[in-house]
Amino acid sequence: MGKAKLFKRYPVRNIVVYNATTVVHFLCGGLMLSGARSLMGTTANVVGLLYVLMSLIEMYILMPFQVCRNCVYSGMENGLCISGLNIVARRLSPKGNTSDFPNRAQGLFCPNNLYISSLLFPVLCGIPIVILNFSVTLLALELCLVILLFARFAFIIPKLACVHCMSKFICPQAGLMGVREK
Repeated sequence: MGKAKLFKRYPVRNIVVYNATTVVHFLCGGLMLSGARSLMGTTANVVGLLYVLMSLIEMYILMPFQVCRNCVYSGMENGLCISGLNIVARRLSPKGNTSDFPNRAQGLFCPNNLYISSLLFPVLCGIPIVILNFSVTLLALELCLVILLFARFAFIIPKLACVHCMSKFICPQAGLMGVREK
Protein backbone atom coordinates (compact mmCIF):
# COMPACT_ATOMS: atom_id res chain seq x y z
CA MET A 1 0.00 0.00 0.00
CA GLY A 2 1.52 3.31 -1.11
CA LYS A 3 1.47 6.73 0.42
CA ALA A 4 -1.77 8.70 0.35
CA LYS A 5 -2.16 11.18 -2.47
CA LEU A 6 -1.81 14.80 -1.35
CA PHE A 7 -4.60 16.99 -2.67
CA LYS A 8 -3.93 20.45 -4.03
CA ARG A 9 -7.71 20.66 -4.48
CA TYR A 10 -9.82 18.40 -2.32
CA PRO A 11 -12.66 16.61 -4.10
CA VAL A 12 -16.02 18.33 -3.59
CA ARG A 13 -17.47 15.24 -1.89
CA ASN A 14 -14.76 15.38 0.81
CA ILE A 15 -15.46 19.07 1.42
CA VAL A 16 -19.22 18.46 1.59
CA VAL A 17 -18.81 15.54 4.02
CA TYR A 18 -16.45 17.53 6.24
CA ASN A 19 -18.60 20.67 6.39
CA ALA A 20 -21.94 18.86 6.53
CA THR A 21 -20.87 16.75 9.50
CA THR A 22 -19.49 19.85 11.22
CA VAL A 23 -22.69 21.87 10.80
CA VAL A 24 -24.95 18.91 11.69
CA HIS A 25 -22.85 18.32 14.81
CA PHE A 26 -23.24 21.96 15.88
CA LEU A 27 -27.00 21.94 15.20
CA CYS A 28 -27.55 18.66 17.06
CA GLY A 29 -25.44 20.04 19.91
CA GLY A 30 -27.62 23.13 20.08
CA LEU A 31 -30.75 20.98 20.16
CA MET A 32 -29.22 18.81 22.88
CA LEU A 33 -28.39 21.82 25.04
CA SER A 34 -31.88 23.20 24.45
CA GLY A 35 -33.21 19.88 25.72
CA ALA A 36 -32.33 20.85 29.29
CA ARG A 37 -35.51 22.98 29.51
CA SER A 38 -36.88 21.13 32.52
CA LEU A 39 -33.59 21.84 34.29
CA MET A 40 -32.95 25.41 33.12
CA GLY A 41 -36.25 26.63 31.73
CA THR A 42 -36.14 28.82 28.63
CA THR A 43 -32.50 29.60 29.43
CA ALA A 44 -31.73 26.22 27.86
CA ASN A 45 -32.93 27.52 24.49
CA VAL A 46 -30.63 30.52 24.83
CA VAL A 47 -27.70 28.26 25.77
CA GLY A 48 -28.41 26.00 22.79
CA LEU A 49 -28.62 28.94 20.39
CA LEU A 50 -25.48 30.55 21.82
CA TYR A 51 -23.61 27.27 21.46
CA VAL A 52 -24.57 26.99 17.78
CA LEU A 53 -23.66 30.62 17.08
CA MET A 54 -20.35 30.48 18.95
CA SER A 55 -19.37 27.19 17.29
CA LEU A 56 -20.19 28.44 13.81
CA ILE A 57 -18.37 31.73 14.45
CA GLU A 58 -15.33 29.90 15.81
CA MET A 59 -15.19 27.51 12.86
CA TYR A 60 -16.25 29.63 9.92
CA ILE A 61 -15.17 33.16 10.91
CA LEU A 62 -12.33 33.01 13.43
CA MET A 63 -10.58 29.98 11.94
CA PRO A 64 -9.88 31.65 8.56
CA PHE A 65 -8.38 34.69 10.31
CA GLN A 66 -6.38 32.79 12.94
CA VAL A 67 -5.35 29.52 11.29
CA CYS A 68 -6.21 29.30 7.61
CA ARG A 69 -4.26 32.41 6.61
CA ASN A 70 -1.07 30.58 7.72
CA CYS A 71 -1.91 27.34 5.91
CA VAL A 72 -0.11 26.34 2.73
CA TYR A 73 -3.48 26.21 0.93
CA SER A 74 -4.06 29.95 1.42
CA GLY A 75 -0.90 30.78 -0.47
CA MET A 76 -1.36 28.11 -3.10
CA GLU A 77 -2.58 29.10 -6.54
CA ASN A 78 -5.89 27.30 -7.16
CA GLY A 79 -5.61 25.35 -3.87
CA LEU A 80 -8.70 24.15 -2.01
CA CYS A 81 -8.49 22.66 1.48
CA ILE A 82 -10.85 20.18 3.14
CA SER A 83 -13.02 22.92 4.67
CA GLY A 84 -12.74 25.40 1.81
CA LEU A 85 -11.87 28.06 4.38
CA ASN A 86 -8.58 28.85 2.66
CA ILE A 87 -10.70 30.69 0.06
CA VAL A 88 -12.25 32.83 2.81
CA ALA A 89 -8.82 33.44 4.37
CA ARG A 90 -7.30 34.40 1.02
CA ARG A 91 -10.04 36.93 0.31
CA LEU A 92 -10.63 38.44 3.76
CA SER A 93 -7.44 38.21 5.80
CA PRO A 94 -3.86 39.25 5.22
CA LYS A 95 -1.54 36.48 4.06
CA GLY A 96 0.04 34.74 7.01
CA ASN A 97 3.23 32.78 7.38
CA THR A 98 3.27 28.99 7.09
CA SER A 99 5.86 28.85 9.88
CA ASP A 100 3.09 30.16 12.17
CA PHE A 101 0.68 27.36 11.20
CA PRO A 102 1.75 25.04 14.07
CA ASN A 103 0.78 27.82 16.51
CA ARG A 104 -2.81 26.73 15.99
CA ALA A 105 -2.17 24.26 18.81
CA GLN A 106 -0.39 26.62 21.23
CA GLY A 107 -2.06 27.75 24.44
CA LEU A 108 -5.17 26.89 26.39
CA PHE A 109 -7.55 28.88 24.18
CA CYS A 110 -5.83 28.09 20.89
CA PRO A 111 -7.99 27.51 17.80
CA ASN A 112 -7.51 23.74 17.99
CA ASN A 113 -8.68 23.53 21.59
CA LEU A 114 -11.68 25.74 20.85
CA TYR A 115 -12.61 23.56 17.88
CA ILE A 116 -12.28 20.30 19.84
CA SER A 117 -14.21 21.87 22.75
CA SER A 118 -17.02 22.91 20.43
CA LEU A 119 -17.36 19.27 19.36
CA LEU A 120 -17.03 17.71 22.82
CA PHE A 121 -19.10 20.20 24.83
CA PRO A 122 -22.59 19.03 23.75
CA VAL A 123 -21.58 15.36 23.93
CA LEU A 124 -20.39 15.72 27.53
CA CYS A 125 -23.28 17.98 28.55
CA GLY A 126 -25.69 15.61 26.86
CA ILE A 127 -24.97 12.79 29.31
CA PRO A 128 -26.49 14.48 32.36
CA ILE A 129 -29.19 16.10 30.21
CA VAL A 130 -30.34 12.67 28.99
CA ILE A 131 -30.13 11.18 32.48
CA LEU A 132 -31.98 14.01 34.26
CA ASN A 133 -34.44 14.81 31.49
CA PHE A 134 -34.83 11.49 29.66
CA SER A 135 -36.64 11.35 26.38
CA VAL A 136 -36.17 9.23 23.28
CA THR A 137 -35.44 12.41 21.31
CA LEU A 138 -32.64 13.47 23.66
CA LEU A 139 -31.19 9.97 23.65
CA ALA A 140 -31.27 9.95 19.84
CA LEU A 141 -29.55 13.36 19.75
CA GLU A 142 -26.85 12.13 22.13
CA LEU A 143 -26.30 9.02 20.04
CA CYS A 144 -26.16 11.15 16.91
CA LEU A 145 -23.52 13.41 18.51
CA VAL A 146 -21.44 10.42 19.63
CA ILE A 147 -21.66 8.85 16.16
CA LEU A 148 -20.72 12.14 14.46
CA LEU A 149 -17.78 12.59 16.83
CA PHE A 150 -16.63 9.01 16.28
CA ALA A 151 -17.02 9.32 12.50
CA ARG A 152 -15.00 12.56 12.52
CA PHE A 153 -12.06 11.15 14.45
CA ALA A 154 -12.11 7.57 13.13
CA PHE A 155 -12.93 8.17 9.48
CA ILE A 156 -13.32 11.74 8.21
CA ILE A 157 -10.15 13.30 9.63
CA PRO A 158 -7.73 10.39 9.16
CA LYS A 159 -9.11 9.03 5.88
CA LEU A 160 -10.75 11.93 4.00
CA ALA A 161 -9.02 15.00 5.38
CA CYS A 162 -5.64 15.03 7.11
CA VAL A 163 -4.02 12.11 5.32
CA HIS A 164 -4.36 14.00 2.01
CA CYS A 165 -3.47 17.46 3.36
CA MET A 166 -0.43 19.31 2.06
CA SER A 167 -0.02 20.90 5.51
CA LYS A 168 0.24 17.55 7.30
CA PHE A 169 4.02 17.83 7.56
CA ILE A 170 3.78 21.01 9.69
CA CYS A 171 0.41 20.42 11.37
CA PRO A 172 0.56 19.39 15.04
CA GLN A 173 -2.62 17.28 14.75
CA ALA A 174 -1.29 15.33 11.80
CA GLY A 175 1.72 14.45 13.89
CA LEU A 176 -0.46 13.33 16.80
CA MET A 177 -2.68 11.24 14.55
CA GLY A 178 0.26 9.63 12.78
CA VAL A 179 -0.93 10.56 9.27
CA ARG A 180 2.35 12.17 8.20
CA GLU A 181 3.80 8.77 7.32
CA LYS A 182 0.71 7.58 5.47
